Amino acid sequence: MLEITEGSHAVAEAVRLCRPQVVSAYPITPQTHIVEALADMVADGKLDADYMTVESEFSALSACLGASAAGSRVYSATTSQGLALMFEVCFNVAGMRLPIVMTIANRALGAPLSIWNDQQDSIALRDSGWLQFYAEDNQEATDLHYIAYRVAENPAVLLPAMVCFDGFILSHTYEPVDMISQEDADKYLPKFAPKERLDAADPISFGMYATPDYYLEFRYNTDKALKDAKSVIQEAGAEFKQMFGRDYSAMVEGYRMDDAETVIVAMGSICGTIKDAIDDLRAEGMKVGLLKIRVFRPFPSDEVAQALKGAKRVAVLDKNISLGAKGAVALEVKDALYGSGIPVYDYIIGLGGRDVRKKDIREVILLAGKGQGDTFIGLRKEVI
Repeated sequence: MLEITEGSHAVAEAVRLCRPQVVSAYPITPQTHIVEALADMVADGKLDADYMTVESEFSALSACLGASAAGSRVYSATTSQGLALMFEVCFNVAGMRLPIVMTIANRALGAPLSIWNDQQDSIALRDSGWLQFYAEDNQEATDLHYIAYRVAENPAVLLPAMVCFDGFILSHTYEPVDMISQEDADKYLPKFAPKERLDAADPISFGMYATPDYYLEFRYNTDKALKDAKSVIQEAGAEFKQMFGRDYSAMVEGYRMDDAETVIVAMGSICGTIKDAIDDLRAEGMKVGLLKIRVFRPFPSDEVAQALKGAKRVAVLDKNISLGAKGAVALEVKDALYGSGIPVYDYIIGLGGRDVRKKDIREVILLAGKGQGDTFIGLRKEVI
């Protein structure tokens, strides 16, 4: 059923349809509307779940960890400083192989304090062992929650998942969203049946002390599970298309790529602006395309290399920066294209909510054509 709704409310409705048994989250801008809506659903009897109120984000994810270890389907949401406060628990959740799903309403990290959008928060946790999905619009953000649970709970994966969508740009924007029915959601996402859980009648332990004789093998297994998740994501996305008509089987998605000489690589809502800019540039005879990355962890290296093999140059737009190096997406794309001879130029853009306009995309294309990259776009030099 098509509804015009705020992005946060659409996400909350999708989470309700996934039937989490435990929800624990701490409100923080711009995530708050999601957990407010879920709290209302629980209070009104529309969602049969325990809603745990806690004193911080650290406590929120800690409560989720315990609930997931006990065998419940679990949900949380956060952003920015809240995700940073969860840092320790994020690593524990992945290491214990607990399939928690958490929405990240992407927001810049302080200092200086910013409540506006970039992707630095989730990117900073890219090495924690969580699956990471990035949505271009609110339809995608909504649908990715069903897929995230389906993949995370698969016995071959059993890892937590972040569904990331841009704070304010998507979370507070009203768009038409096609919501599936509870009956269809139940068909796509079966009841969670954990292989192992805490049970007093059959006691086991999670997250025990590991000596050097064992720790390396734990990390190997987590890494392997992330890489094995690629095929599970593709299968879950293909089945979603079969049931609902929207295809998420590919971890990357091209736009006007057939004869593109310059290809932009990006993630999130910025892709919509890039598509509009590409249409304008194509009308002027410029051969430009877009490769959107939907899944950042596991990183789809082979898919990226295959999609970009015909490009003369690649321009990566990073709404994050690995300070002292480059943007995280550019580093991954460079690795994927290593040895191909295709130059990869990195452009840091939109940090702290700075507007990204079509003229900025045009500037990137012109710079890449001149072989000029690894720079900040829209930098106000008079402020430096």
